[in-house]
Amino acid sequence: MAKTNPFDFIQQVRSEAAKVTWPTRKETMITTAMVFVMVVVASVFFLVVDQALGWGVRSVILGLGG
Repeated sequence: MAKTNPFDFIQQVRSEAAKVTWPTRKETMITTAMVFVMVVVASVFFLVVDQALGWGVRSVILGLGG
């Protein structure tokens, strides 16, 4: 593998960075809101599943013990 001198490397990095298309402020805000909504949805889902499984385990254990 050929070595690249630091000056060429920095030029390559700058040329690649110039090709990056950054999201607009609006796109960033929408994406952030979508992430928060999905976190809330996932949290509620796992809370409901956890409560249902806990209830099921408790009823089985209490059913066997009684």
